[in-house]
Amino acid sequence: MKTLIIAEHNQHALKAETLVTLGAAQQLGQPIDLFIAGHDIAQLGQDASSISGIDRVLTWDNEALTLPFSETLAPVIASLRSQYSHILLATSSFGKDLAPRIAALCNVNAVSDVIEIISPNQYKRPIYAGNAIATVKNNATCQVLTIRTSAFTSPNHNPTASPAQIQALSIELPMPSVNFVKQTLSESNRPELSGADIIVSGGRAIGSESNFSIIYDLADKLGAAVGASRAAVDAGYIANDLQVGQTGKVVAPSVYIAIGISGAIQHLAGMKDSKVIVAINNDPDAPIFSVADYGLVADLFEAVPAMTADL
Repeated sequence: MKTLIIAEHNQHALKAETLVTLGAAQQLGQPIDLFIAGHDIAQLGQDASSISGIDRVLTWDNEALTLPFSETLAPVIASLRSQYSHILLATSSFGKDLAPRIAALCNVNAVSDVIEIISPNQYKRPIYAGNAIATVKNNATCQVLTIRTSAFTSPNHNPTASPAQIQALSIELPMPSVNFVKQTLSESNRPELSGADIIVSGGRAIGSESNFSIIYDLADKLGAAVGASRAAVDAGYIANDLQVGQTGKVVAPSVYIAIGISGAIQHLAGMKDSKVIVAINNDPDAPIFSVADYGLVADLFEAVPAMTADL
């Protein structure tokens, strides 16, 4: 049998999460197809065909897929299930929305947030906010998995590999239950949170939306992405798409700087795999210090501007 990866992209290039999902898929030891849905994606399909490890690129090009919805994609992907033993997606907002829909239509259970592939039907995934690891055995004929991308790496490129076959799918677009109206994107020169090498995150102790400027200033000096705890997001200090944690984004940067974050287990579940963790908090008993490699007990409103000024 074969493995199918559902690609995430911006109409011009594959997202890093898809390449890491490919690295995970290779551990299954099966031929791999890549499914790309979108509009004007001929060049994207060509570029994807040169990626090592992909046997076939399936493209579904339709003007209505400029911003693909899970409601539209799920029935089409589920209709391909007889060809595949595994369907893989990244554990992203896109993957977490689409995977359960595919699984429901295939009448199987999805296995989410896989961090290790033991065998083609046995996996490890975190439970209890990352405080325990469950080993899951799945005997479904078609298995739907989401991959925690911080636990895997992208495959090495093989310049001598033959390009993958490209197959354009002719699929009638299902009657949509959701219609695209418009997309409003926030512009930023900072790195994207999920793929950043350095992340500076602020918590509720920042105190207000305007006070978050000290986080932005430090991040800009470091060339870092900005993140936040759920408490800061719920307080309205920052947009929810920058939330790090169990119900936000799971990240594993080279350096994670937690400022004014106490360290609730839900937040730790989203960042504790970071290579180096730096914590700044005025409470020496804050749980964040239990996972920090470097800790500074100080008033963040004094320490952070001083750090920024010295950079």
